[in-house]
Amino acid sequence: MRPAMEFVDLAGRFSSSITVRANDLSADAKSIMQMTMLAATCGTRIQIRAEGSDAAEAIESLRHLVEEKFADSAADSSESSKQEG
Repeated sequence: MRPAMEFVDLAGRFSSSITVRANDLSADAKSIMQMTMLAATCGTRIQIRAEGSDAAEAIESLRHLVEEKFADSAADSSESSKQEG
């Protein structure tokens, strides 16, 4: 699954309103169209905001996804391209 889809899927599990800010744009974290419009690539700094009863859990879960899973995927891709070269 593509990173944006994973992010949107995870965000959709929470009842809180969640927004993501990157490249001077904001997006609804539950909308794949809006998230795609951010054009955030590996290494792009993002800000995640959530409001609602499960906001803290939402932010922590999304932070973990970005910092742990996506960072690991980027490292794996980098290693693969080094081995191919």
